[in-house]
Amino acid sequence: MTTKADESGDRTMRHFTVHHDGVTIPVSRGGRGRPLVLCPGLNSTQADLRELTELLRRDHDVVTFDLRGHGLASAADRYSFEAFLGDLTAVLAEPARLGLPSPPVLVGYSLGADLAVHYATEHPGTVAELVLIDGANPVPEPFITEADLPEFRAMWEDLATRHEALRGTACQVLLTAQEILDLNVEIDVVRSGILDRYRKIDRPISMIMSTSMAGDSGDRRTTRYNQNWRAGVERLVREQPHVSTSWLDADHRLVFTHAPEIAQIIRRPQGPAGQATS
Repeated sequence: MTTKADESGDRTMRHFTVHHDGVTIPVSRGGRGRPLVLCPGLNSTQADLRELTELLRRDHDVVTFDLRGHGLASAADRYSFEAFLGDLTAVLAEPARLGLPSPPVLVGYSLGADLAVHYATEHPGTVAELVLIDGANPVPEPFITEADLPEFRAMWEDLATRHEALRGTACQVLLTAQEILDLNVEIDVVRSGILDRYRKIDRPISMIMSTSMAGDSGDRRTTRYNQNWRAGVERLVREQPHVSTSWLDADHRLVFTHAPEIAQIIRRPQGPAGQATS
C-alpha cells in the first residue's frame, strides 16, 4: 500500500493504492463522520460518482475506489464477478488498517450493490449496514435472453466506442464490448441466486431503486424490463420484510441524475421494516 495526503478545505483527503491479484486499485478517503465505503458499478468510476461522494463527505468519512479496468485502476487479464468481488475485498481490508473507528456503511451502485451483498455474507460483522442503489435485485426473469443478445451487443459496442474518447482519463473503462456483455450475462446468473445471500445478512439493508430502470420509452421490451425490475424488489421485500426500499422517478443512471436525493436517503434514519417511499 502506498499513501499520500492533501488538504481540501478543512478536510484531509488521503489517496492510496491497493495491489492485489496483479492489479492496482486507486483509493481515496475523505470527509468526517460515520465511515462509508462507496463501490461503483460496471462502466462507472469513482470520478463519475464525484457529486454523490462530495455530498456524502459532508457527514461521512467516505472511501471510494475504482474497480479493475475502470478509472485509474490498472487493466486486468480477466474480468468476472469474482474478480471484481476480490477488488472490493482488498479495498475493505485497507480501511481497517487505516483505523476506521467502526464498521462502515457499505454503499453499492448497480454491480457494486451485488458485490456489497456478496461481501457482507462472506465477511459477517465487517459492515454496519448496506445501501444498495439499483442493483442486487432478485429479478424473476433474466434480463438478457437469446432474443435480446443482438440489441445488447450493439448497445455495448457503441458504448465501448464512446469509451475510446475517455482513454487516459479518470473516467476511462478498458473493457471490450464482449467483456461487458459476458459480465452482464454472468450478473443475471448471480442474481438468480441472490435471495439466498440476503437470508444470511443480519445488518440493516436499504434499497434505492429506479422506477424506470430501462427508460420510459413505453415500448414492449422496455416495459418488460421495468416490470421485471420492480417485480424483483417486490419479491425480495415479501421474503425479507426488514428491507427498506425507496423509489426514485429515474432510470438506471439515477446515481448521476439524482445524487442529492440519494445522499438525503442515505443520511436519514432507516424507516420501518419494509417501508417503501417515493
